[in-house]
Amino acid sequence: MKIRELALHAYYYGSLPLRRRYRNRLEAEGQAPLCVLFYHRVADTHPNGWSIGNREFQRQMRWLKQNVDVVSLQEIQARMRSGRNDRVAVAVTFDDGYAENCQQAIPFLIEHEIPMTYFVALDFVVHDRPFPHDVAEGQPLPVNTPQQLREMAASGIEIGAHTRSHCDVGAINDSETMVDEIVTATTELGRLVEQPIRYFAFPYGQKTNLSAAAVHLAKSQGLSGVCSAYGAYNFPGSDPFHIQRFHADPEFIRLKNWVTIDRRKVGFGRGYEFAETGVKTADVTG
Repeated sequence: MKIRELALHAYYYGSLPLRRRYRNRLEAEGQAPLCVLFYHRVADTHPNGWSIGNREFQRQMRWLKQNVDVVSLQEIQARMRSGRNDRVAVAVTFDDGYAENCQQAIPFLIEHEIPMTYFVALDFVVHDRPFPHDVAEGQPLPVNTPQQLREMAASGIEIGAHTRSHCDVGAINDSETMVDEIVTATTELGRLVEQPIRYFAFPYGQKTNLSAAAVHLAKSQGLSGVCSAYGAYNFPGSDPFHIQRFHADPEFIRLKNWVTIDRRKVGFGRGYEFAETGVKTADVTG
């Protein structure tokens, strides 16, 4: 076990009585945090920084079902909008679109009735090509097929948009490219899976990868919400259009630390305002 992980174990168990009292107080006040996790790839081969094994993933899911409300993104938004949440809740999301997720992870979620939103970068599925970050690692991992996505959608899984090319939206400086990556690609994905697309997740998802223009564009096109990924809780009364997420680390202790509410992280993301980029809001919304 790494030194940092050992330190987190010590912090987690040492602070557990305090965090239990803190959670109880927040729940009693109707201000319990709303957590949204994101995964990429669940597989038992070619481990990397964006993968988790099937056994560990299933262990995490079982723990979540025993300890919190496991809900959909739509329910997360409903609790944010209402201004009250009486129990810590968690939603599960995936990014990118890896074929191996369909071997065990997706069937497990369906069997255990765990809601999930699955964000897909369109061109990799349509053209059956691996992600550049996998190629750079020397492991061109398989991506989902259109048929797999249609089967997931038919099983009740929410398919979400993740741009056309898995681009850094925050670096886009012309309106035509932004419209194609967010609007056109989302429309095409909806036709592909024969299901309306309601949510969009920013690739990379850090604050530098977001932009006000992209958020306004998504909202103007009728999307229900956008997801970031820089590590933050959502709270009752916050803007439900922006859903903040954190990475569900392979190290189980990190997930438990987040979900049992780490007071050090409670202020992250509160009052966040999207930055303007080279593309102005008026250029993409008219």
